Amino acid sequence: MTQAAFSDLDVAHRMADAARAAILPHFRTASLNAENKLAGGFDPVTVADRAAEQAMRAVLAELRPEDGILGEEFGTEQGSSGRTWVLDPIDGTRGFISGTPTWGVLIALADENGPFLGVIDQPYTGERFCGGPDIASMTGPLGEHSLQTRTTAALEDAILFTTFPEVGTPEERASFERVAACAKLTRYGTDCYAYALVAAGQVDLVIEAGLNPYDIQAPIALIQAAGGIVTDWQGNPAHNGGRALAAANAEIHAAALELLRQS
Repeated sequence: MTQAAFSDLDVAHRMADAARAAILPHFRTASLNAENKLAGGFDPVTVADRAAEQAMRAVLAELRPEDGILGEEFGTEQGSSGRTWVLDPIDGTRGFISGTPTWGVLIALADENGPFLGVIDQPYTGERFCGGPDIASMTGPLGEHSLQTRTTAALEDAILFTTFPEVGTPEERASFERVAACAKLTRYGTDCYAYALVAAGQVDLVIEAGLNPYDIQAPIALIQAAGGIVTDWQGNPAHNGGRALAAANAEIHAAALELLRQS
C-alpha cells in the first residue's frame, strides 16, 4: 500500500501498536533499570521509553516522511508538510517503574493551529483512546465505546485529578488547592490516564503545571473531540505546555478557571 492509503488515524494506530510491542516486554520486570535525567530531582527514563519512541519514529519514516516530529526522548525532526507528530513514548515513567498501569503512550498530530488528532494508549490494560476529526472513541477489554465528557456544572459535584500533590510552585499549589477545596473528590498520581478519563466521562477536571508540549497535546485533541475543553490557567491555548486546565465542559471550566486566576 502507498503512504497515501493510510489515514492519519491509521498511522497513529500503527505507532501505538509499535510502542506497545516495544514497551510491554519491560513492564514489571525485575531487570528494568531507570536512569535519572535531572541533576536536581528525579526524572526517570528507561530502555522502554527510548525503544518505544524509536519504534514510532520508524513508522513515521515509512508512512509520513514529510511530517515533522517532536519527541520527548529524541527531540525535534523538521518536516516539510507543516504538520508535526508530537510523541511521549511513556507519559508517567515514574508510574511505569513502580508497576502501576496509569502511564500511557501519547501521540498527537498538530499543525500551526495546534493538535487536532490525539491518542492515549495504555498497553498493559489494552485501552486506547482516540480523538480527532470525526472520531471520539476508545477500545478496551469490553470492546469499543464512544467518548463523551460529563455535564457536571458545579465544582461541588466535580471530580478533580492531578499527577503530583505539589502540582508546581508554591503559588501554583495554592491556586490548585482553591479548586480542590471546592471539589467533591480530588485524586492524585494518574499521569495521562486522568486526561483519558475526562474524555471517557469519568472525571470532570485535571489541573497541572510544568508540562511540556508532548505531555499535553494528545490530551488536548482527545478531550476536545469528546466535548471537553483544555486551556492554560488564563484561558489561552495550552499546547505549548506549562499550566493546563482540562475540563469536561465549558461551565465547569469557567468555574475552575475563576479560582485559578485569583492571585
